Amino acid sequence: MTAQSRKAVSSSQYGFAPAVSIIIANMIGTGVFTSLGFQLQDLAAGFPILLLWALGGVAALAGALCYAEIGAALPRSGGEYSLLREIYHPAAGFVSGWVSSTIGFSAPTALAAITFSAYALSVLAPDAAPAARQALAVCLVVALALIHASRRRLSGGLQTFFTAVKIAAIVLFCGGAALLLDAPQPVSFAFSEGDGAVIASGAFAVSLIYVSYAYAGWNAAVYITGEIENPGRNLPRILAVGSLAVAILYVALNAAFMAASPASDLVGKVEVGFIAAKSIFGDSAANFVGLAMAGLLISTVSAMTIAGPRVLQAIGEDMPVFRVLAKTSRDAIPARAIYTQAAIAVFMIVTSSFDSILVFAGFLTALNSFFAVLGLFVLRRRRPELERPFKTPLVPATPLAYLSLTGWTLVYTAMSRPVEIAFAAGLIAVGLAAYYAIRPER
Repeated sequence: MTAQSRKAVSSSQYGFAPAVSIIIANMIGTGVFTSLGFQLQDLAAGFPILLLWALGGVAALAGALCYAEIGAALPRSGGEYSLLREIYHPAAGFVSGWVSSTIGFSAPTALAAITFSAYALSVLAPDAAPAARQALAVCLVVALALIHASRRRLSGGLQTFFTAVKIAAIVLFCGGAALLLDAPQPVSFAFSEGDGAVIASGAFAVSLIYVSYAYAGWNAAVYITGEIENPGRNLPRILAVGSLAVAILYVALNAAFMAASPASDLVGKVEVGFIAAKSIFGDSAANFVGLAMAGLLISTVSAMTIAGPRVLQAIGEDMPVFRVLAKTSRDAIPARAIYTQAAIAVFMIVTSSFDSILVFAGFLTALNSFFAVLGLFVLRRRRPELERPFKTPLVPATPLAYLSLTGWTLVYTAMSRPVEIAFAAGLIAVGLAAYYAIRPER
């Protein structure tokens, strides 16, 4: 391959670093900066809390290894839409894409934009009206949509930069907790008497819901498989490196939060980062931390603006009625799909509250990935002849680890939040009805 052709390939595809940054940015969002306060309401112990985040990392890594095999064997962008379509039935793929496009990406994009606005204006304009906060969140979504719909080089470079800033900020925060705390809290991160009962409790399982949402996004590279350089070789490395890096950062960050501030100050609070920063750096650092966390959330909105529209693009390629969404720019970017997802996210920002969609989105996202990982067994049985550039290690233990942890979370979510699950079931039913109403003629 000549230097000119290599340059042409690299300009039209995402390399290893941008793809890993998309995964990390998709995962590190609102969840890790807001969950600890809710977990401490029922789990007032250091070891069970860190175990929660470690188990979330195990599930994410196991799921990533399974997705690596499936995604490398079926190298098409579109995420679970493309995978479930091939593994089960076109109807399953359409419903998955329907869920991903309406809730799976648009809702977390809206949540991250709302949180960005709240952090930023709490520093820049503490008395800002709710309408101003909505306006800033909308401006962020629109601005990033315009950038990512333009040129791939600009898109990938922006994503890598913001993700590097995000990782550096978390590492500095954890380093500050280790070096600057004069009197760390007397919290034990080792297994203690009574921790076993806490871990076996229903409260532990329910708390795993928050962790599962915080880890959502580990599968983001599968949404752009067709745009990754040499996916058969790179996709497994991208998924594994991204998931493992986030797991380490999550455990370290939550340990820093608990070491910095008394549990009584954190219980029930959303702004755990602010509270911990005051203990580590002093009151004067609160404004800086607020702006830094706002900056981190730009990366999250940015990554979801890249990954999610590829679902709409794939649906447009397969369903004539949505063909307009498959149109791409001269740089092979699905600009119309990007604008469509941005419009849905803006609608949610204007019409929905933060907590009304968090559990809803988390449940549907986990359900999507549950059936995708289950598809590893189905695909191996139905299509044993399919070329697999990568094979998931330790099968069946690896997929069963993910399915067990995720299934446990889904069951407890359904038991504890029946209203949200009823709405989720309704959305799935509408998607299924829509498929049979508009499916292409055979």
